[in-house]
Amino acid sequence: MKKLTTIAFSLVLSATLAGCGQQGEAPKTEEKAEMADDAGTMAAPAETRHGKGTATVTAIDSAKGQVTLDHGAIAELEWPPMTMGFAAKPELLKDIKVGDKVAFELDWDGKAGTVTKLDKAL
Repeated sequence: MKKLTTIAFSLVLSATLAGCGQQGEAPKTEEKAEMADDAGTMAAPAETRHGKGTATVTAIDSAKGQVTLDHGAIAELEWPPMTMGFAAKPELLKDIKVGDKVAFELDWDGKAGTVTKLDKAL
């Protein structure tokens, strides 16, 4: 019985190893067409949208180029008032401090926002 099990195992192992050495076949024409159709339905990168608003600065990290704003509604982006962090070039942050009321503009790519203009509100 032990000899029969060893032979069976050897055959299965040989078949498995032989299968590993085979190269995959190229997709058939129908499969290529399906893959092309699927590629056409994949989500395209989000378009960058521009918005502007007013806010109170709640945090600044000039070294990381980050600013956190407690902003009002931003109509162009259809955003309600909220507090969120944005990337910002350090030169935009140099005259701004926590607690300042600011007017700002930003670019939103669908995932993250970058402040492009930041001025103390009058």
